Amino acid sequence: MAAQSPRPFLLPTQSPSGPAKAPDLAGQPARVPTGVPDFDYITGGMPTGSVVLLWGEAGAGHQEFALTSAVHLMLHYDLPRLHEFYLGSAKGPFVYPEGVVYISTSRSKDQVLDEVRGSFDPTYGEVLGRHLTFLDLSREYFQDTVVPSSWSAVPSPLLGARSPTVGADGGPLRALADGIDPAAGRKLVIVDSLTDLLVRRGVDAGDLITLLKGLRRRAKEWNAVVYLILSEGVAPSAVEQAVIDSVDGVLHFTWTTSPSHSHRQRTMLIEKFMPILARVPAEYHGRFVIRVGSVNGLVTTQYERI
Repeated sequence: MAAQSPRPFLLPTQSPSGPAKAPDLAGQPARVPTGVPDFDYITGGMPTGSVVLLWGEAGAGHQEFALTSAVHLMLHYDLPRLHEFYLGSAKGPFVYPEGVVYISTSRSKDQVLDEVRGSFDPTYGEVLGRHLTFLDLSREYFQDTVVPSSWSAVPSPLLGARSPTVGADGGPLRALADGIDPAAGRKLVIVDSLTDLLVRRGVDAGDLITLLKGLRRRAKEWNAVVYLILSEGVAPSAVEQAVIDSVDGVLHFTWTTSPSHSHRQRTMLIEKFMPILARVPAEYHGRFVIRVGSVNGLVTTQYERI
């Protein structure tokens, strides 16, 4: 893969001759990098066991962040030098997920991988496919709906050894809980998506919030990092706030415009993440300007004070 370096990443107090100081993590528990260039240098990565909400406007980058992170982390095993390129000057100490668990409520494995192949360099699809465990919840999600059963048919047992009764009585939430537990240990887990669950008839928002609180507790035992994808505005503000309160960290993705420019740009803000925000100087609590490209995936390119 012919990776291309993004533009120099400069903080408000940083000059090309004087780089900003990374957070001091000496003596702290090891963290998992995101694999997103420069973001790990500023934040020091995510503590193992973190449940992170990727929350944002349609197309603003939350799904691209999850996929870029998954592939760049798996490059640690497949192409270590390329992984180090994306890691940049971030020092760690870092630990690495042993694979990727992708949980989809309504799409198949082939559909997800085809989307990755069509959006990014072919290496992305190859790397993700080699390290991917896929949990397809389509059967439970579309059960008792107007969707014909043939549309949501799963051709083989999920995860290779799934009981046909898993999730049968509890719908997609129970299927999610039963499916994720045996698969998530020391993995990067992507749940795609909370949006689908919140808009599905018969899924109680209170039950989903309770599940997230249990997931947050259980993830610490798995030593996993869990990404939850949620589109902004699909649920009442009280429900969105309850979701935010039920996770360890929140990355908020938005489209922004400028009166002096006709184009839009994607930005990312750390809304909540105590182990990160407590160690990053307050003057760095601003918006990351991000770019999504076919070669590098999602990268941070600038930093804006708010």
